[in-house]
Amino acid sequence: FKEGEPGNRLFLILDGEVRISRTIPGSGEEALAVLKPGACFGEMAIFDRSERSTDAIANTACTLLTIARSDFELLLDFNRDVAYKVLWSVVRLLSARLRVTNDNLRSFLAMSMF
Repeated sequence: FKEGEPGNRLFLILDGEVRISRTIPGSGEEALAVLKPGACFGEMAIFDRSERSTDAIANTACTLLTIARSDFELLLDFNRDVAYKVLWSVVRLLSARLRVTNDNLRSFLAMSMF
């Protein structure tokens, strides 16, 4: 998917690699992460209705499992145990990503002081 597109599903990588990136005006593509099997992306689409905040590009041939927002809402209604496990996994993922972002920001700010 491309930054700015509407999002309505998350993706789980079963096989292959996906590059998550943003386009920086005047600079080009900035790769933020390369995700491998077991990783998920696009998870924010399950919780809000905003546009995609990054590009997701297959680095290799990929096999992906997708969960649409509407399917997840049905899962919440009919199988709360599975929905809870999915939610808890996403919470841990977002927490880890926020820690990395905080560390990167701290390093960037420390370098900019010199």
